[in-house]
Amino acid sequence: MIRISSTLLCLSWSLVAFAVDDPKTVVVDRSTLTGKVMCGYQGWFNCDGDGADLGWTHWSRDRRNMPGPGNVVVDLWPDLTEYGPDERFATGFRMADGRAAEVFSSGNRKTVLRHFQWMQQYGIDGAFLQRFASGLRRGPTKAHKDRVLKHVRDGANLSGRAFAVMYDLSGIRADDTELVQDDWRSIEQEMRLADDAAYLHHEGKPVVAIWGIGFNDDRPYSLNDCHELVRWFKEQGCTVMVGVPSFWRTLQRDSVDDLLLHQIIELADIVSPWSVGRYRSADEATRHAADVWAADQQWCQQRQLDFLPVVFPGFSWHNLKGADLAAIPRRKGEFLWSQIVAAKNASCQMIYVAMFDEVDEGTAIFKCTDEPPTGDGVQFLDFEGLPSDFYLKMVGQAGKLLRDEIPIRPLP
Repeated sequence: MIRISSTLLCLSWSLVAFAVDDPKTVVVDRSTLTGKVMCGYQGWFNCDGDGADLGWTHWSRDRRNMPGPGNVVVDLWPDLTEYGPDERFATGFRMADGRAAEVFSSGNRKTVLRHFQWMQQYGIDGAFLQRFASGLRRGPTKAHKDRVLKHVRDGANLSGRAFAVMYDLSGIRADDTELVQDDWRSIEQEMRLADDAAYLHHEGKPVVAIWGIGFNDDRPYSLNDCHELVRWFKEQGCTVMVGVPSFWRTLQRDSVDDLLLHQIIELADIVSPWSVGRYRSADEATRHAADVWAADQQWCQQRQLDFLPVVFPGFSWHNLKGADLAAIPRRKGEFLWSQIVAAKNASCQMIYVAMFDEVDEGTAIFKCTDEPPTGDGVQFLDFEGLPSDFYLKMVGQAGKLLRDEIPIRPLP
């Protein structure tokens, strides 16, 4: 195994030149998660006039009014250069040249297909669609989620990518886990997802992810609820991935101190600990992988479980929460690449990237502009002088690194 220090890697990263894959990329193998780099896909953005009747969801603090100074929750601004006129929605912000700053809606099929087209173009294997359980009751929110799921399915099929559903339990009430069961029954009946050619399988079964198990932040649903949910999905013939705290193995820090969490994990098939915010620099990420991921991986191997680490490019929720802008700086890609290398050095066979389109918390890897809206009292992250597709290229390279198609070293 080739190893390289994070310091040397960071110093050399600016020398790396990427080559974009031919758009006619061969269809990825959807029969396994092994060797894959998958992204989280939020798909939760709405604009007034997009037909969803949800206003400016995830763009504005007050979704009834368009984004503008004092009414915005995102820290990165998407680069809409390639979007068509029917994909653009004007906001109350202005670009440096005086043009109205525009955003997109995830309810637009053309936009979601464009995002999956980028995954194909840059060699990213696919996405887990975040399906928040708190929005699964009937109404406009549920209708929007169903619409986006269909767009994602179409995008994955047309681009030769893989997709899977990730149920996020955040925000649900006690005993509301039945919402997830009812939803899976419904979409299986209506859409036959498990039989779709693009739906991700692993160990011969469709993959379903359940995120938010075992965190110590006083969630109203219980570990018993989660145990029942994992058991139920196993009975449906699914491979179950569980999203758990970073320190799930030792039951410390962000984890509940309850051995039932280990029983739930052992019942599942894939373990994915949440890393966002758990380290802040390349050196810290490298240490985390050596001190935590390596032992996690060994624990999983002893129980015949797969281990899926989470990597992220940086973090910021200034406009959403009032925290510092660029609370965890990207450092022109050095931070993300250090985590990818660390995962490879820890002998990980799969990687989850948080996130593809998450501009709210500044973790997005899709095309964002280096020249965001300007004006008094307006603060957004710039892209540190990098091309808007820089992180798409990097994540495509991560897949090649994972599959031993390139060595762990800067490319010429």
